[in-house]
Amino acid sequence: MERCIFCMIARGELEARKVLENDDVIAFDDIAPQAPVHTLIIPKVHYQSMESNLPLGSLAALFTAAREVARIKDIADSGYRVIVNNGRDANQTVQHLHVHVMGGKHMSHGMVNFED
Repeated sequence: MERCIFCMIARGELEARKVLENDDVIAFDDIAPQAPVHTLIIPKVHYQSMESNLPLGSLAALFTAAREVARIKDIADSGYRVIVNNGRDANQTVQHLHVHVMGGKHMSHGMVNFED
């Protein structure tokens, strides 16, 4: 997609604070973090959502990267959330499938709230 912000990051046209990159995905820190650790993982190929014709290998690459990001960010042992907002009602604001890896502080149940 020509004007998709995440596609532009994947093509190297926009800067991002990369955490991880391989042949399938790029992980980068969120520009408006909702947690001490908030990293986004995107497939390099444009898929709008989980409803797209997403190959199983691409889905596996996203979740394998989530585990690796947690290790890189040193939250694997303490715990972290992996979130996919899928569609308008789920508040998917960028129409390019992406995974949020969030952690670094104790989370409450429910929405993405953190306990002090």
